[in-house]
Amino acid sequence: MSIGTTTIIRRALSDLDEETLIQLKSVAERKKYPPKTILCNQGQIEHTFYVIVEGNVAVSQKLEDGSERLLSILRNNDYFGEMSLVDDSPRIADAVTITDTTVLEVTEASFDRFVKQSPSLAQLITKKILATARTRDQLNIKELLVKNEELEKAYNDLKEAQEKLIEQERIQRELELAADMQKSLLPASLPQFPNYHFEAYLRPARDVGGDFYDVIDLGNDHVGLLIADVADKGIHAALFMAVVRTLFVIESKRSLSPAEVALRVHHALFSVTTTDSFVTVFYGVLHRPTGKLSYVRASHDRPIWTKTDQSLTELSGNGRFLGMLEDLSLEEFEITVEPGDRLIMYSDGVTDAENENKQNYGIERLKKAIAYKQNATADEIVKVIRQDVLNWMGSAAPIDDFTLLVMEVLES
Repeated sequence: MSIGTTTIIRRALSDLDEETLIQLKSVAERKKYPPKTILCNQGQIEHTFYVIVEGNVAVSQKLEDGSERLLSILRNNDYFGEMSLVDDSPRIADAVTITDTTVLEVTEASFDRFVKQSPSLAQLITKKILATARTRDQLNIKELLVKNEELEKAYNDLKEAQEKLIEQERIQRELELAADMQKSLLPASLPQFPNYHFEAYLRPARDVGGDFYDVIDLGNDHVGLLIADVADKGIHAALFMAVVRTLFVIESKRSLSPAEVALRVHHALFSVTTTDSFVTVFYGVLHRPTGKLSYVRASHDRPIWTKTDQSLTELSGNGRFLGMLEDLSLEEFEITVEPGDRLIMYSDGVTDAENENKQNYGIERLKKAIAYKQNATADEIVKVIRQDVLNWMGSAAPIDDFTLLVMEVLES
């Protein structure tokens, strides 16, 4: 029952003549109810028609989502429940007294007898029932239109969500394929020699990353040591990394000069890529019999050289990264390692690792971790550094790829 319906009710009762009202009262039972009395129950089949003599009644409807909607407040001379006198449909709303309320109650049986005696009331009530039915139909149609709009919106939202899910699954699958590709490009195992042992570790910040490493057996007692960091993340970094690593593998077979190899890779990047990506690199060539290590440092983090006298040295050397500015010169440096020495090469994902307070791990903490296990095996040094960085990070997420490459010089 709506407010519009209430207006019709009031107008209808005011049109009743005195004789009809007297006849109506003669067949009705007068009752008084306290506040919060339920006169009509939504969903129940009831056969009583109410006329309010004095008081107030709230008409409300329970909705499908469990909420309640107030339809109208009925007052003196209003009436409700007339539909129950002509059909067996369930009540469409609740009617509850708000104040002490006096009503005239007309049952279906007494009403049937009454309309036979009063044609004018029968005509009036019939018109009222039709008006109520029309009003209810209009409300139902309006509600259906609203629900249809809500359903259409929900359908479109669901469709959009499904499309996004499909796209996310596609991207995730591409990331998985890229990760598999990157893993396949990294060496499955590192070459080992009687007096040199190598160990590495790489953990990308995302599914795929831009760091990579390699230990390349160049023959003739020479070994290439490579660690690099592409200045990007994700699939693009992985693809660029694949190009750079391939170029290094090819060029390292053509020359034992680290500077010459790095410059050839640098110039080749301009002919095979069109992006603005670049890569930092440490590349060295070790002559195993003498321990002589020639290297170039193209803007990469300085490796740490530990000696048997317990000293820790950051390797010197400066040079710009590869692949960005075509005009590049690289200076070649040289050290000689001895049995008991270690060389720890790493990416900036190690020193730049952040804890929950956004503090970097830093080079000094790295040196302390190395000094703690300075004479340990390459494998143990990797484990110590890795665990120390993870302890420092705590619950913080990685912000960059984390890569280590350690060389251990053994006794001959």
